[in-house]
Amino acid sequence: MIVDLPNTTTSAVSKSIVSIREEGGVVALGRVLTLVIAVPIGDEEEAIKAANDASREHPMRVIVVSTDPTKPNRLDAEIRVGGDAGASEVIVLRAYGEIAADEEGLVMALLLPDAPVVAWWPREAPPVPSTSPLGRIAQRRISDAAAAADPAAAIARCSVSYAPGDTDFAWTRLTLWRAQLAAVLDQPPYEPITGIDVTGASDSPSTMLLAAWLTLQLEVPVNLTMTSPDEERGGIHGVRLHRASGVIDLEREIPGVATLTQPNQPVHDISLPRRNLRDCLSEELRRLDPDVLFGRVITDGVALIADQAAVTTPFPTGKGQA
Repeated sequence: MIVDLPNTTTSAVSKSIVSIREEGGVVALGRVLTLVIAVPIGDEEEAIKAANDASREHPMRVIVVSTDPTKPNRLDAEIRVGGDAGASEVIVLRAYGEIAADEEGLVMALLLPDAPVVAWWPREAPPVPSTSPLGRIAQRRISDAAAAADPAAAIARCSVSYAPGDTDFAWTRLTLWRAQLAAVLDQPPYEPITGIDVTGASDSPSTMLLAAWLTLQLEVPVNLTMTSPDEERGGIHGVRLHRASGVIDLEREIPGVATLTQPNQPVHDISLPRRNLRDCLSEELRRLDPDVLFGRVITDGVALIADQAAVTTPFPTGKGQA
């Protein structure tokens, strides 16, 4: 069910939610958190779909804040429950004029009592998320460097502005890569890594974070090579680990499938798909405490990569993948 509330107030929206709950039997007792999504007007649906899908694992209230300060003062709202909201309640706020400047005030009356708050910016994030109007009220703050106009600049800002509770989908998209590489190094022979090569498309901030994680964890310099992106082979291309007994290659030449080559072992094809928004959001909502490892990678690891890596092609503008 979708209820439209044109030219309204947050107080009227709150009362409407209570009325809908009483009339239709929709309850908020099982909501585990409030997810606040800040997205440009017109780009709401993709984020809402991802949140609805993730709500089946994390029942929550979703508040979508879209603003346009260039138009006359007005607040339009939309409430979605039932089949149009998955296992969540979705409140869409479209604010115009001076009303748009007070994002924190727009959502405060709609937060679930005693429930943690997570803020998500699916497009451009604020320069310092933790001090932004929505970031101040959130325990966790999610950005997405790959969706920014300049992914490299977004990662650089994140490394400087990082505060406990910040995270980025460029890191979340690495989960499968990190798990596979850790599993390989958990097997004999247990030899130290002497060299690391990481390659990826130049529109993939995840490639840089993967290199930063590897150099931080293995304490070995990384040769980072960024190539021009194409539709067939974007994101991370591969990782090569050098050690005395030979080279370990994990390379993804076709979408969704990587080839693992190791000395004295058969070649393995491994499922390594690019993760969608739903998967990334669901993973991030599983923890509401700060991601300490991401904090080390985005600050210390990225700094190491900037000092030692040979980046052959700079990041262009545009949307990248892992």
